[in-house]
Amino acid sequence: MAWDSIPLNELQEMIRQDLDECSEAQRAEFASAAIQPEKWRQSPYGDEGGGFWAVALNGDRVLWYNDIEEGFNVSTFQRRGEIPIGEYWCNQDRLRDALPRLID
Repeated sequence: MAWDSIPLNELQEMIRQDLDECSEAQRAEFASAAIQPEKWRQSPYGDEGGGFWAVALNGDRVLWYNDIEEGFNVSTFQRRGEIPIGEYWCNQDRLRDALPRLID
């Protein structure tokens, strides 16, 4: 199945829209963990699109957007920039639904 990674500007707009629907507390939590979106490797699933966009970090957890499945996921990682194969998820969650898994 061929796919192209979501363009950064579309991802940022999606995040903005999702944050508009979040509570003030959720927006503050996201702001404290947010990073400038960056591509993280994930092999083999992310190879074709050049990886997946990571958007927030909390300790050893990363909040990232799976644009194959069109949803946000939270995974643990050992090296920044790499989502391990055993931490690949295909949830179709909105940002507000995935955020608690990053913060808890």
